[in-house]
Amino acid sequence: MAGTLTKGFWEKIARIILRNRILILFILAAVTLFLALQWDKMRFSSTQAVLLPDDHPVNIEYRSFLDRFGEEGNIIVFAVKDSSLFTPAKFNRWNRFSKQLDAFPEVDFVLSTDNLQELVKDNEKQEFVLKPLVENNLKTTAEVDSITHKLFNELPFYESLLYNKESRTIRTIVYLDKDIVNTNVRKDFILEDITNLVADFEAETTLDVHVSGMPYIRTLNSQNIIDEIGKFIVAALLVTSLIFFFFFRSFRATLISMCVVIIGVMWAFGILGLLQYEITILTALIPPLIIVIGIPNCIFLINKYQQEVKKHGNQALSLQRVISKIGNATLMTNITTASGFATFIVTDSKLLKEFGIVASINIIGIFMLSLLIIPIVYSFMYPPKDKHLKHLNKKWIYSFVNTMEAIVRDKRISVYVVSVILLVLSIIGIYQINISGSPIEDMPKGAAFFKDIRFFETEFDGIMPIEIMIDTKRKNGVLRLPTLRKMEELGEVIEEIPEFSKPTSVVNLVKYSKQAFYNGLPKYYQLPTSQENTFIMDVARKSSGNGNLLKSFVDTTGQIARMTTFMKDTKTDRMEEIEKKLRESADKIFPTDQYTVTITGNAHLFLKGTKYLVKNLVISLALAVLLIALFMAYLFRSLRMIIVSLIPNLLPLIITAGVMGFLGVPIKPSTILVFSIAFGISVDDTIHFLAKYRQELAANHWRIKKSVYAALRETGVSMFYTSIVLFFGFSVFIISSFGGTVALGALVSATLLFAMLANLILLPSLLLSLERSIANKRVLKEPQIDILPLDEDDS
Repeated sequence: MAGTLTKGFWEKIARIILRNRILILFILAAVTLFLALQWDKMRFSSTQAVLLPDDHPVNIEYRSFLDRFGEEGNIIVFAVKDSSLFTPAKFNRWNRFSKQLDAFPEVDFVLSTDNLQELVKDNEKQEFVLKPLVENNLKTTAEVDSITHKLFNELPFYESLLYNKESRTIRTIVYLDKDIVNTNVRKDFILEDITNLVADFEAETTLDVHVSGMPYIRTLNSQNIIDEIGKFIVAALLVTSLIFFFFFRSFRATLISMCVVIIGVMWAFGILGLLQYEITILTALIPPLIIVIGIPNCIFLINKYQQEVKKHGNQALSLQRVISKIGNATLMTNITTASGFATFIVTDSKLLKEFGIVASINIIGIFMLSLLIIPIVYSFMYPPKDKHLKHLNKKWIYSFVNTMEAIVRDKRISVYVVSVILLVLSIIGIYQINISGSPIEDMPKGAAFFKDIRFFETEFDGIMPIEIMIDTKRKNGVLRLPTLRKMEELGEVIEEIPEFSKPTSVVNLVKYSKQAFYNGLPKYYQLPTSQENTFIMDVARKSSGNGNLLKSFVDTTGQIARMTTFMKDTKTDRMEEIEKKLRESADKIFPTDQYTVTITGNAHLFLKGTKYLVKNLVISLALAVLLIALFMAYLFRSLRMIIVSLIPNLLPLIITAGVMGFLGVPIKPSTILVFSIAFGISVDDTIHFLAKYRQELAANHWRIKKSVYAALRETGVSMFYTSIVLFFGFSVFIISSFGGTVALGALVSATLLFAMLANLILLPSLLLSLERSIANKRVLKEPQIDILPLDEDDS
């Protein structure tokens, strides 16, 4: 009864579509135009991806830090490592370069040799004053040498901040206006103004300027994402169209399919604009994904149309049967694919949630477009000629299917042995998988800005900020000598960690104050004794300049201090070791009843976010398996069929995870998508096979072997077609300059290939081996939905 209702429903849909062709085309054109008008609302992400939910404790701590000290990721750094810099012409030009940077309204403050202030004691007024290190243009090499000697040997406060004493690398630090750091103004300033300024400086001096800092890195990284969207779309169209044409040998069929997926891409951009979601490294993948996922829909529909034309030559009947017979199957497979993406919606990660929403909506959208456009467009054309139908008799494809059949018939034991071996090896590999919490790991290794990241790691021990907040729980508690000594002790712990830079805090300023008090002698760059502290702090309080410096390290109440260090690109497990060591040291140095120590910062946030996403991966994948199991239960109403159908789809995921472990591909925000995406797509083949198998059982009076082989021959060709398209379609992501996107493309492609083989070999083998325990009328009752109705000729 259910099958009859389904058949009648889809026949009615077919009549509606074919009788209202012009109206439907007009509606599709109107929807496409409306969505195209939403493109101007698309925004490219100006901020670093937020991987943690707003109410997560780590996120709350980070926002608390920002509320007290402002945006921490607002620094852009420029550095030159070249001995020729220390000549009057080039050194003056470097200082002028700093002045040019400071002149931009987007810049809040510049710290460089040009405006470097030396803290000195005014004996008459009994206060500290700031005296410029460089007051005028330097005219002789001796003047430059004098300045650099003073900088490198007498101002330890600026060591690791503005210079590397050993390599004599000089750095300029630009603090951007915090209000523009997370806006498009930052993008324009960096890509145009800074780029041009650096180019002019390099042309005039022949010096190589290294540029870095989180705003700079994020801007160039985002620009790479923008550049790659077009590259992916063109590559996906080119690859899929070539494969499609190779299979069908028809320009007409290829052109129609390309039109369908291009409109799908237009809808994808329109939905991003309509929902006002930012284009991130994940949502940028959706347009090419729609192409790759949309082409199999076109293959199923056009292949069925040509089969029907070849069978009876009646174009109108062929089009009606395409919709009524393939429409339901294509809907079911698109729903399972969309389900794989939709599982990300239930996560607490905004990044994954938005990706899941847009991807699942567009997958259903591309199904509707293919179901409507292909039959309607073909209805206005002449029926395909004999040359267009030759591909239906390709011997090499049937030879491939016959090979699969022979393996299932004669080598089932070998199939199970190989499957078990692969399972065991994969489980071993899974235990070797690492988690990557590095915000720069996926960035293009060949890009100039990535090479500059490595330069600053070498010269200044990193550019990713780690912040430590120390709450003394009492007003003005930071400047008490016991607190300063504890902070110095923690700073020494940080300095011993090779992945961290020398920390900067109020301790450095107090040491500098003592040095200034003793007439700038470097040996006094240390914390004052108890006796010295009283009068040195008294002098410091009178000093307005010192007060301005103080606000960078201490909040307005004097209760909370900030220690800033920078981290090199560090493996996640090592970072966790470091964090554990830091927390243990902090708890030991700062009694918890008197102090609260918080570790935060951009790099720390990303690490915790990645760990959080891994937990969400397990949840989303488990949900995908549950959803599709329920879906299979609804279709076949058999627990045994659910188990049998899940085995050939879970095994490829386990194999892929094992391959990741053996090849050293870590779990990270990009690669965690692989499993849910691949599972949602690969289960489509299972649905097609089992639906045809159930149909063959009914037609062949429950003769199991005959039904399995018939289903294998019937669905094997379409499985091969779609799997090849998906394999090469996802492979286009390998051309990306982002490591994570490359891994995503390669892993999904490999998983889908494993899944095709599992569905063509393992699934029928299981059905044959289990035979009567699965394939009987009691187990395989009439399904709730007839996915593949019997042909009229067969009924």
